[in-house]
Amino acid sequence: MNTHTTGPTADAAATYLTALHERLAADGCTVTVARWDDHPVVTGCRGDRKARWFGTKTELFVFAATVPEIDVTTLGEFTGWAMSYAKSLRGGIPGARNAATVLPALVSTRVRPEAAQWAAQDARILGTTLISRPLTVETSKEGVRTTMYRGGVVWGGMFTGHVLEKASLYFP
Repeated sequence: MNTHTTGPTADAAATYLTALHERLAADGCTVTVARWDDHPVVTGCRGDRKARWFGTKTELFVFAATVPEIDVTTLGEFTGWAMSYAKSLRGGIPGARNAATVLPALVSTRVRPEAAQWAAQDARILGTTLISRPLTVETSKEGVRTTMYRGGVVWGGMFTGHVLEKASLYFP
């Protein structure tokens, strides 16, 4: 099944992904392209270490793909895929690694309200070191609307400000 559409709506989402690729690269991320089902996925990865985090390191993984419509099922599947993929990319000894955050973003001209609510509801945690903050990105003639959870988390909470700063930079 071919889920790719053409026209102004698909062009807006594709343009957004191209600009995201540029923002990730400009911020020093390693940027590649992966595949999720039939969709190309822009991937970005970076690691940061700061003294205020007591010298610990956080890894940030960004995954973004366009879809014709974002619903809860699709966003949940993409989030699960992104978390598993990020887990496979991480180095180090399990249990001895620092926290990592995954920003799985779906981009579309049509976002169902319940999908945006699901993204804004809470962060998702895989194991003890992988935190996900799913995003919906709605592109339209009026502009771009991004929805994600912007609250704190217990595990990896000292990195919250950094992650939200990066999310704002990558998904304006």
